[in-house]
Amino acid sequence: MVRTEFPFPVETVDPLWIKLADGTRIAVTLWRPRTDAKVPVVVEMVPYRRRDGTVARDIDINPWLAGHGIACARIDIRGSGDSGGDLADEYLPREQEDGCEIIAHLAAQSWCNGNVGMTGISWGGFNALQVAARRPPALKAIIANCATDDRYADDIHYMGGALLTEQEMWSNFMLVKKAMAPDPQIVGDAWRDMWMSRLAATSSLSEVWLAHQRRDDYWRQGSVCEDFSAIECAVMAVCGWEDSYSNFVPRLLEHLPGPKLGIVGPWSHTYPCRGAPGPLIGYLQEALRWWRHWLRGEDTGIMDEPLYRVWLTGEERPQPFYLPDHAGSWAAEDQWPSPRIERRALYLNAAGLGNEPEPGALLSVCSPATAGRDCGRWGGYGGSCPDMPIDQRREDGMALCFDTLPLDDDLAFLGAPELDLLVTVDQPHVNLAARLCDVYSDGTSALMTYGVLNLSHRDSHEHPTPCPVGTPFHVRLRLNDFARTVPKGHRIRLALANQHWPILWPQPKLSTLSVASGDSTVMLPVRPSSPRDRDVRFGPAETAPPIPTTILNEGFDSRIVTDDVGSGAQTIALTSDHGSRHYDDRAITVSSANSDTMSIHAADPLSAKLVTEYRWAIASGDADTEATAVTELTSDETHFNLSWRLEARERGTLVHSASATRRIRRDFA
Repeated sequence: MVRTEFPFPVETVDPLWIKLADGTRIAVTLWRPRTDAKVPVVVEMVPYRRRDGTVARDIDINPWLAGHGIACARIDIRGSGDSGGDLADEYLPREQEDGCEIIAHLAAQSWCNGNVGMTGISWGGFNALQVAARRPPALKAIIANCATDDRYADDIHYMGGALLTEQEMWSNFMLVKKAMAPDPQIVGDAWRDMWMSRLAATSSLSEVWLAHQRRDDYWRQGSVCEDFSAIECAVMAVCGWEDSYSNFVPRLLEHLPGPKLGIVGPWSHTYPCRGAPGPLIGYLQEALRWWRHWLRGEDTGIMDEPLYRVWLTGEERPQPFYLPDHAGSWAAEDQWPSPRIERRALYLNAAGLGNEPEPGALLSVCSPATAGRDCGRWGGYGGSCPDMPIDQRREDGMALCFDTLPLDDDLAFLGAPELDLLVTVDQPHVNLAARLCDVYSDGTSALMTYGVLNLSHRDSHEHPTPCPVGTPFHVRLRLNDFARTVPKGHRIRLALANQHWPILWPQPKLSTLSVASGDSTVMLPVRPSSPRDRDVRFGPAETAPPIPTTILNEGFDSRIVTDDVGSGAQTIALTSDHGSRHYDDRAITVSSANSDTMSIHAADPLSAKLVTEYRWAIASGDADTEATAVTELTSDETHFNLSWRLEARERGTLVHSASATRRIRRDFA
């Protein structure tokens, strides 16, 4: 629902300039309620360009909050959008220091009551947590959406010590983002010099990230899990089960010492009042209750809500995307971890998952390098983008599977399954992928959750060691948190594979993994229903009126899989054309598109190849600019082969190009 009437008229200041202590000018858009009373302000800091990148969501959200008495400041972080300086990497200490300085500056303004909040989704959720850990005095509360507390174990780079292909896609995206010109409508004639300086400083961040394949000081910096006690302000953590960052919500609820609330819904990587799938909720109403409580001292009842409000997914057959809504209902827990959750152990027996161990046969699997194709993408982006896991029967056929008997009653789960495995392998470097599926009576297999582990990291992400070939060893693997009800008559399936392409980059050789019947267990988080579930109520989704936009070309998304049956080669081609649009209120035209092509041969992990391309064009004032980047990744037994190329054009004429090819030693990845 679009709200058009608000308690306060809203003044928009764009640009508002904040000059940092080192002289760098930071560009801000400020939405402020017109009132004589002093008001709090909520800060969001991201590098995605406030005037032409995130402008649609910013206009949906920030004027709504300002119209209800909460000022909002959207910051272009150093080196992005219209701000000066260099964006050298993600989440650097300099960025966090800038955040503290910006908070102090805004808190000291004559219109501000001295209380500041911080919010954001993805990058903005990350740095909200990071800045909170620095305890700037004026920062009283944050809302972090789709974020993480652990940059190594639960971000776009590595998972379970294995390399995510999403890292190179992301680095290529950032290569273009960093290379775009500032807006001449804001910075004036200096835009071209600023652009040339920015281009000269731009290179691929993959070179940095691939140099840190184990958990070291590079990843510890900015990971608030290193010291949860550093965060003393109030924290609301929000995410969706379709997003890859949902684990951070229950972890924060478990470990943060201060005031906190968590919400996990059915959403993807988006705010809960926007996009699809739903059901959407009145997220802005919840945020307003939060900000009024912590920034204005009002009793809004927000802290009387359950600690953990969570969407319990219902019965739904697997689809490449879900529109308009997921099946399910809301549930609530007042503690987390909840003493109400039963940890139910099942044994991996030759006959399936059982309540008692049945020692016996050695069970083995050697998954082809193409295993994992139908498991979706590491990060889902919602809408009609076909990112979600489809029917898992093909995957189950390439895995070692353990099934329960058909369930006698409905069974609900909430939390993270945990595996305790005794395994034997025939190679020193092996990736393990474990999937938990809901199996229908007709054989349909729906992925509920999964986890992966580079078995060289079985004891430590800091100090990996080769697997002992031929000697059984113990492995503990925690799968992603999930919430789902499995209906009576369905079966639960645990599937173990040693490939997970294209989510994970494969190890150099195919391997055989063996598990002895009765020697291993899976612990399932079984949740009884609660009368408290009925207390979860949200208002309807609301936003402010959208930015006036003329759609010039519609976009589209596709995922095309090609199998060459003769050679065994497989190609997965992802395309997202975001179309082109004209923002009428500021006379800016933008268009963008990206494609990711992943190929591999079933019998040869070393044939894996990723080519990712991204193009972004912006026309504003005197500037008509475009940046295009291509990144390619291959590997041999000992090294990753990374190459990238960036080109920038002004009115179609090439004005800058840069490229590099790097060989980076594989460090157990």
